[in-house]
Amino acid sequence: MAGSASLLSQRHHFEHSLSEHRHNPHHLKQLHSQILKFNLYDDPFVAPKLISSYSNCHLLPLAVNVFNQVRHPNALLFNTMIREYGNHSQHSDAVLAFLKMQKDGVFPDNFTFTFLLKACSGHCAMSFVRMMHAQIVKLGFLSDIFVPNSLIDSYSKVGRCGLVFAKRVFDEMPERDVVSWNSMIAGLVRAGELMEATEVFDQMQNRDIVSWNSMLDGYVKTGDMDKAFALFERMPERNVVSWCSLVSGYCENGDMDMARMLFDRMPSKNLVSWTVMISGYAEKGLAGEAYCLFRQMKEAGLEADEAAIVSILAACTESGLIGFGKKVHAYVEGTELKFVIRVCNALVDMYAKCGNLDRAWGVFEGMAERNLVSWNSMIQGLVVNGLNEQALNLYASMKSEDFTPDGVTFIGVLCACTHIGLIEEGWRFFESMESDYNITPQIEHYGCMIDLLGQGGLLEDAVDLLKSMPFESNAIMWGTLLCACRKHNNVELAEEVVEQLIQFEPSKAGNYAILSNIYASASRWVGLNKTRLKILATENEFMKSDRYHSHSERVLRIVHRLDQHLKQAAHVP
Repeated sequence: MAGSASLLSQRHHFEHSLSEHRHNPHHLKQLHSQILKFNLYDDPFVAPKLISSYSNCHLLPLAVNVFNQVRHPNALLFNTMIREYGNHSQHSDAVLAFLKMQKDGVFPDNFTFTFLLKACSGHCAMSFVRMMHAQIVKLGFLSDIFVPNSLIDSYSKVGRCGLVFAKRVFDEMPERDVVSWNSMIAGLVRAGELMEATEVFDQMQNRDIVSWNSMLDGYVKTGDMDKAFALFERMPERNVVSWCSLVSGYCENGDMDMARMLFDRMPSKNLVSWTVMISGYAEKGLAGEAYCLFRQMKEAGLEADEAAIVSILAACTESGLIGFGKKVHAYVEGTELKFVIRVCNALVDMYAKCGNLDRAWGVFEGMAERNLVSWNSMIQGLVVNGLNEQALNLYASMKSEDFTPDGVTFIGVLCACTHIGLIEEGWRFFESMESDYNITPQIEHYGCMIDLLGQGGLLEDAVDLLKSMPFESNAIMWGTLLCACRKHNNVELAEEVVEQLIQFEPSKAGNYAILSNIYASASRWVGLNKTRLKILATENEFMKSDRYHSHSERVLRIVHRLDQHLKQAAHVP
């Protein structure tokens, strides 16, 4: 009896100490030594606390060691490990822990599936979510509201096919809480189903700020700022996320005056608010406004962090605003951010894509540590600036330093081969993706290869590759092929390609213009005259109240937005 009391006392002592020092690595390691000394490393209650504490200190390998040392694990231990894998985005390891749990004969509980689905949400295939769903039904855990909520979230992140199952789970729930409704709304918004999202939102009795922000985000992402602003006015309460979402939307749509007016009237601003507005100016090439606001942010006592700097540099890259980018770089050099890999990568990317390769190379060479993104940024920068041989040499250097290429790497490498005309080498790189690195080529890789083959005169091979893709073709690929037909004066294939392009771009006169040039080069005057008539038929003409033009809806929406801006310029609640 005394021994049991002593054990409980020691357990409570260590549980309390671990909670108290869960953010201090030094103290944690000392406590770990004491736990080993008292032979409590195998305790099913102490071990989970130690795992969580190490995870909180970003020492996941030590947490895994603790997990592996427990001889008789229970559901609590497995649940803790699955949760911490999820917190560190180790999705596959979370699944492996669950499989080990089953292999060891440990019975999962409702928390197991909640943690596992959360860990894998947005990173797993439909088949995996369906398998988890089947086990949940079999074990009777659907009655725990947290479990179906997790299922709705996971299904909605699989894609449109998963949305059907998410709605089914939602509809079959006997009771729903605010998380259930918000998960369903967010899933519909994510899939672009705003009409359905609005219906669910309107049915919701107890909306919270998350519900309103989800709908606001949906309108902003579709560019419907009229509805976004109307919803914003209806909101019973707003937080920084609400304001930032609307400011970001107006920036994206180019209405910088409205964006700035809202920014200035924010009741409270944080670093994200400032970053959104500064990035908005930078994306639109407004260097003076961006730099002025950057200085105001510092004067307000806020120092840019890693996320803010990366976002601002990305905006500079997008607009080619290298002058402001250099000022941001100067700021970085005076802080510890100059040692952060992500920031250095953003600098390399900005300088390279803005044409200043000397600076890009200087940042790249000065990095104490590089990751794959560093190499990819530099390779792509060299390709963008026409230094294709140097890009291929850098790829070889990357491999010699034991970095494994990914899909992004191969886009740069294949583009380099296209620009130089290295057909055989390009084929080898393309085939090595799957054979050597288990990378499934995506549509961008096929696009590079079609361009390479087309420019090299292997037009039939390019067509065969395009038709054999495991994806739907698009206008860009057929347009690339049409340009290759023009280069090599292949009239017959050009006619076939234009027929395909008409399906994607029926009113684009440029495709007919290229075909007419091909006819002219081949002295096909009858074809040339027919094509010119088609060009005339696709010319743009606008009339008052015209709703028949192919872009009338977009034009009228922009005009309405300008009208709205004039009316509301003096009134923002």
